Amino acid sequence: MLLLDTSTLPARDRVEAFREVLTNGSTRNHRVIHEVPPEGLHGRMEGVQVGGLTVFTSQNTGFRLVRTPRHVRRESSPLVAVAVQPLGRGRFELEGEQQLVGPTDLMLNDLNRPHDFSWTGTAASKTVFFTHDQLGLPADTVRAATFRLRASPLHDLVHRHLTALFADADRLALDPGAPALAHATLELVRALLVSAADDRAVGRPVLADTLLTRVLAYAREHLADPDLDARRLAHVHHVSVRHLYQVCERAGVSLEQWIITQRLEGARAALASPANAHLTIAAVARRWGFTQPTHFSRRFREAFGTTPREWRQRRS
Repeated sequence: MLLLDTSTLPARDRVEAFREVLTNGSTRNHRVIHEVPPEGLHGRMEGVQVGGLTVFTSQNTGFRLVRTPRHVRRESSPLVAVAVQPLGRGRFELEGEQQLVGPTDLMLNDLNRPHDFSWTGTAASKTVFFTHDQLGLPADTVRAATFRLRASPLHDLVHRHLTALFADADRLALDPGAPALAHATLELVRALLVSAADDRAVGRPVLADTLLTRVLAYAREHLADPDLDARRLAHVHHVSVRHLYQVCERAGVSLEQWIITQRLEGARAALASPANAHLTIAAVARRWGFTQPTHFSRRFREAFGTTPREWRQRRS
């Protein structure tokens, strides 16, 4: 949902409109300081609910957000924000520590603490918000993780997951799977925070609780790898194959069938895309982890009631 587009407003009204959206939205109770370039302030803000999670996007000219102890005291239900910076470089400061945030970084901001965030020139930020109750983590764990996200081996996995979520948030918000996606996002962020904080007392149960979510997220990113199987997934996540199967069984997930289904769905979409018209069916199959064309064709027909060739011809 579009919250603000300053291009539709007279220049004299833009600062007030910008501040109104920020101070009445998810970043309320901040002091907003604008950098107004010669061409004038401009900004575009959007917000959407994806399965109960608030996703907020802003692209605008330089500004600074300051949250003081007084602002914190005014807040009735402070949130935890996890953000990516797809354009420009942000500067985040909290309790004397600083972080520069670029396109490959995740930023964690507990709004229950005074902080200072800014950027210069036109830049963009995309953020998902969680309540402390949703995260279910001690405040000290969140605090310890704030400037240590890159130390976690889960950082890049969660970064890719959130980047994909942000890129298609409007469509995903309408999908029947949105609540499950929101739950998976929450679980991945919880796992990242306890990993980054190196909080072993909290980490063991949280990492155990989020194992299947992390395994399926990893598998989804490596569907093109022919050697993706239970043994590799167990090794990457430091558990035994037997334990992994037990976790899957409790959740009602057949791991091998889940991988096959995801690969087939990806290949079906790829075959229907004009962008792949120059590729042979075998080449598309290989891109989705199928090394044997005959095996791919058989599984495709079993799943969709048609051959890959027939499907492609009908969609062309």
